[in-house]
Amino acid sequence: MASADNTSGASTPKSRRNDVVAAEKEQFGGIKFGSAFFGWLTAIGLTVILSALAAAIGVGVGAANSSTANDAASQAQENAQTIGIISGIVLAIILFVAYYCGGYVAGRMARFDGVKQGLAVWLWGIIIAIVLAILAAVAGDQFNVLSNLNGAPSIPVDGSALTTSGLIGLAIAILIPLIGAILGGKAGMRFHRKVDQVGIDHQAGLV
Repeated sequence: MASADNTSGASTPKSRRNDVVAAEKEQFGGIKFGSAFFGWLTAIGLTVILSALAAAIGVGVGAANSSTANDAASQAQENAQTIGIISGIVLAIILFVAYYCGGYVAGRMARFDGVKQGLAVWLWGIIIAIVLAILAAVAGDQFNVLSNLNGAPSIPVDGSALTTSGLIGLAIAILIPLIGAILGGKAGMRFHRKVDQVGIDHQAGLV
């Protein structure tokens, strides 16, 4: 009976929760760039960690599969295209997982508007990449520090992105983090809706 009351009707706990959340969101909703910044820090840190882990696994697999230096060179030349595709897939997975976690952190911290928080996490990454790219163009490439972090999205200032592989890599670095951050932001926000529902159920005497 309680389950049915919780899903329909104007005065059910679920509808009251929606009313409470709507009122809270009106006052405290919107993009929270502070929360999004911490989400971006989570994303960039996890990107570096996962990239280093993937590189270590790749080196280990390569060492295990090659008997001599000549064999390794020959095999690498023959499988260059396959390795490039695999590397792109691994990078996409790393960026998705990292920015999903970053969006989740921002969504949990901000409590409302999970999609907007995820978008803000992604915007932090774009803004910082642009600022560092401009600084690198003015003061020297050594200031484009994101280019030194394996897997971290960055904007090259030497024209290296104006190739097919460069454009594909840039698209991966832009679109995958956006999708991951938005989905993570929505997931982080859902936790608070569960908490809100428990509070309403308690007031209604259902728990």
